Amino acid sequence: MARFSEHMLETFFIALGVIVGGSLIGSVATVFSSQFPIKTTATLAARLKLWAMVAALGGTFSTLENLEAGFFRWEMRLVAKQLLFIFSAFAGTHVGYLLILALGGGDKR
Repeated sequence: MARFSEHMLETFFIALGVIVGGSLIGSVATVFSSQFPIKTTATLAARLKLWAMVAALGGTFSTLENLEAGFFRWEMRLVAKQLLFIFSAFAGTHVGYLLILALGGGDKR
């Protein structure tokens, strides 16, 4: 069980890191193009949500294969684990998005 919870935390923080790092580093380009960095950071965070989930899940092919195997073999425990991994990735991306919005002073889109 410890390995499962470690993997869930890892998935959460990878997704969080992709959102926060990608949006902050991506907004550095606005310094050179004379745009508003805070608005760009919030926009990038919103656009990166799906890609952060994909990165945190490891490309999603193994997750989808495990979901398929669980459904067709009636292994609901495996299905539940994969759905929890997907939820963990989603939670990490959403927390990262909310963190970027809070740092930027609210929704700037």
